[in-house]
Amino acid sequence: MTTTARLRDELGDRLVLPGDEHYDRMRTVWNAMVDRRPRMIVRCAGPDDVAAAIRLAREQGLEIGVRCGGHSVLGISVPDDGLMIDLTPMGAVTVDPATRRARVQGGALLGALDIAAQQHGLATTAGNVSHTGVGGLTLGGGMGWLARQYGLSCDNVVSYEVVTASGERLRASRDEHPDLYWGLRGGGGNFGIVTEFEFQLHPVGTRAYVAELTYPLDAAAAVLRGWRDLSAEAPRQATFTASMGRGLATVGYVWAGDTEHAADLLPPLRSLGVPVTENVGELSYVELQTREDSPEGHAFRRYWKGHYVRGLPDEAIDAMVEHGGVDMGISLQAYGGAIADVPDDDAAFSQRDAAFEYVAASRWDDPAEDAERMAVARRTAAAIEPFSSGAYVNALSDEGAAGVRRAYRPAKLDRLTTVKTAYDPENVFHLNHNIAPAARS
Repeated sequence: MTTTARLRDELGDRLVLPGDEHYDRMRTVWNAMVDRRPRMIVRCAGPDDVAAAIRLAREQGLEIGVRCGGHSVLGISVPDDGLMIDLTPMGAVTVDPATRRARVQGGALLGALDIAAQQHGLATTAGNVSHTGVGGLTLGGGMGWLARQYGLSCDNVVSYEVVTASGERLRASRDEHPDLYWGLRGGGGNFGIVTEFEFQLHPVGTRAYVAELTYPLDAAAAVLRGWRDLSAEAPRQATFTASMGRGLATVGYVWAGDTEHAADLLPPLRSLGVPVTENVGELSYVELQTREDSPEGHAFRRYWKGHYVRGLPDEAIDAMVEHGGVDMGISLQAYGGAIADVPDDDAAFSQRDAAFEYVAASRWDDPAEDAERMAVARRTAAAIEPFSSGAYVNALSDEGAAGVRRAYRPAKLDRLTTVKTAYDPENVFHLNHNIAPAARS
């Protein structure tokens, strides 16, 4: 019996090979620039399948990619001529409203978590786009509209069920494998494959409020200065946002939770200038969590660069406005609040003193534009780099080891290396923003 026939016999329709009916769909991810061809895809229905897939990859000498939502801009879940571990069949979410806990399988998308929790008026910090994978978002930290109230996604994980590079199944929490628990809270996909997350949920109700005021770009510098100052005094329910592109600048905030006082911030925001358009109003929390789904949808070519900034001095605002071109989207999202309340050494996430996250992102259709679009994003982000304090690991693109050093400060990176060496000493999981194990003596 050939190797392929043996694998077909063992795995059945869980094994997808080139030429199979669904192969091209399963290897397609969010960034249309990614067009790699795994030698095989194993669709996993549970932890035992994950462990078997890891063993298979190691026996065959294949690189491992792990797919959940497939939102990495580099498409690191798709290993060329390697083995893709597809977690998407593991998409279940179970909510216990009495304990305010959710058990979320490793292949679940954010929308599934939001919908299940909102049936009970509950939620946890879970990104801004519902077709993002829970796993990728959470393992890198996890920013969302509830973060200023309740911390990052990783701050709300009570425990992880993990399959390691050796195929061992572990539970990581503050009391069990606490070193691994620490590393999984912001250390990315370096240490194992998470097959289940246990989240703490919060009683946030079912409503939200959005205020967005749009101005011509020639008014942007003054408006952004005022928006920055208002953000510094905002209550934790409000996350201030700003964006620029196509000759316009939009500033505002998202209010999550009880909306009784959500509109109180609108008069001072309106006092910043006369907008050309307004988008103001209440919506459901689920609607809030899905409203970016279409703009952030699949089938586009994408590239981005990001920074954290501890402040937003006038010089940084001037640089942003100067480079806020027609074809490039620039965005800012406020941090602080509960994110900064967590002691820095409590988790691998390493940028709790950030005031804002900055991203310069581009999307397009024509492959002929690839080089220029990427160059513009690099130039645009480079203008803000002098004011930056680090980077969000989930916003890294092709920076390599230099990007990892920006995401994690030296002491944190040393500790992450120790965790990596303990749980993946051969660097089996390296198709990620990699933290290499210590060299063997």
